[in-house]
Amino acid sequence: MLKKNIAAIVCCFALTTALSGCGQKNISVSDSKTEATTSAAASAAAESSNLAFGEEVKNYTAPENGEKILIIKVKDYGEIKIKLFPEYAEKGVENILGLADKSYYNGVIFHRIINNFMIQGGDPTGTGRGGESIYGKYFDGGTDPHLIHVSGAVAYANSGSTATNGSQFYIVTGQQIQESQFPADYPAAGKAAYLKTGGTPWLDGSYTVFGQVFDGLDIVYKLQKVETDANDKPLKDVVIESATVAEYNGEELKWYITDYDTSGTASTASQETSSDASAEASSQESTEAPSETETQENTETEASSENTSEETSAE
Repeated sequence: MLKKNIAAIVCCFALTTALSGCGQKNISVSDSKTEATTSAAASAAAESSNLAFGEEVKNYTAPENGEKILIIKVKDYGEIKIKLFPEYAEKGVENILGLADKSYYNGVIFHRIINNFMIQGGDPTGTGRGGESIYGKYFDGGTDPHLIHVSGAVAYANSGSTATNGSQFYIVTGQQIQESQFPADYPAAGKAAYLKTGGTPWLDGSYTVFGQVFDGLDIVYKLQKVETDANDKPLKDVVIESATVAEYNGEELKWYITDYDTSGTASTASQETSSDASAEASSQESTEAPSETETQENTETEASSENTSEETSAE
């Protein structure tokens, strides 16, 4: 049923949209919290086995005081704060935290940006061909139906499966979703989330979602507007000044773009939909990263009939 739902959505969007690929990541937790997280992950996995994507959406679960969060500081733009989900993406969270603790992302660029889709970074080479996890080259982060690709979701790019996750990641901006584009039996919770925020539902089940932006989504929306070349690489480097692990201390949660003062820029996912997406309406971009023989990571949708090799991207 899940595959049918996703396939139906992909077919709907294939007529009106174009998308691209993304990167990979891993991190580790310690001491008593490790056991609790592992137990929670096991319980979540058992529960998830009976769920369809979108049936129970946990992207907007508030962090608790003292909980680990990720803060990405983008040079000349500001901070993006990310809630993490070790209970649903244990290895993915371990990876991102571990890499951040090693200052792995400091000075790394967002090498691929597509308006109304996503911003992608995490490759130290800046080419879309590099990066590795704390476990070695790759790791399998899997997927969990509790976490979907709504606007602000953070996930790993891959080369065709979640077993090729590394250090590259992407943050979804997405586009407006119309109710008519969902199959009749698509779960109500997921549909409501996508209708409210926009996103990229056709990527669900193919990429490891491990986080959700709760502050700085306006920065992500500004970044998606930067000028890029024919390969979706910004003409002026967009630099991650630092990616650090911090503790949540009760700051305001701003999950939705409508929570920000975005005067002068598109203020909602629905306003972000359009010219760029419709201009590329002939193909659907996804988030995949290439195999070692392909040299580049890309993100292709299940709707694609051919495998386009692209930079650690989220087409």
